[in-house]
Amino acid sequence: MAGVPFRSPSTGRNVRAVLFDTFGTVVDWRTGIATAVADYAARHQLGVDAVAFADRWRARYQPSMDAILSGTREFVTLDILHRENLDVVLRESGIDPTNHDAGELDELARAWHVLTPWPDSVPGLTALKAEYIIGPLSNGNTSLLLDMAKNAGIPWDVIIGSDINRKYKPDPQAYLQTAQFLGLDPGEVMLAAAHNDDLEAAHATGLATAFILRPVEHGPHQTDDLAPTGSWDISATDITHLAALLRAGSTGFR
Repeated sequence: MAGVPFRSPSTGRNVRAVLFDTFGTVVDWRTGIATAVADYAARHQLGVDAVAFADRWRARYQPSMDAILSGTREFVTLDILHRENLDVVLRESGIDPTNHDAGELDELARAWHVLTPWPDSVPGLTALKAEYIIGPLSNGNTSLLLDMAKNAGIPWDVIIGSDINRKYKPDPQAYLQTAQFLGLDPGEVMLAAAHNDDLEAAHATGLATAFILRPVEHGPHQTDDLAPTGSWDISATDITHLAALLRAGSTGFR
């Protein structure tokens, strides 16, 4: 079902690969992590607000990468950072992780491997796969992204985890090396993401960009990323909409 390739207005190149931010853009991390935390808390009779705990765990995501981005810490995988951050949030919640079985906490941290996609994600990706190379461009490590894809039926063509690049976004090499691994010019690669800051970094490295609206990623009172804030190539309401816009050669809503 090959159509006319989408020509990126920003790069002047035909897009050959559409790669995706994963957490929040393709999968609903908040519901999945809150459910896993609630199950763990119920088994251990812990009085925690599971949704608030999930939000605090996610809030440590970017700060925990800062030392790696600055070069003051050697690269470690997102799995390691998630596990370290779990201990931090437990302590913030008045729970001593040393009083809990380490193996059980390891398993709780693996909840990030089995998150559920948004309802449009798999149908939209399947439609895109007919005409484009699709895969994640995520800070997740390869095993995490592979488990997630197998669990959720995400039909990636290729998975290049951050442990292959050994770079975290928004380091420019996280974007550029991924394009290089695919044998593509950066302008032939489109990053689709629900986060304007991710798209800003991708655009700065010469990638094409697509904004995906996820208005409840952070819950019903979300205030950020409710609209595109840059001149992205495409703005779509979801991934199925993105697939339709690419096929039509349209840039979507503004």
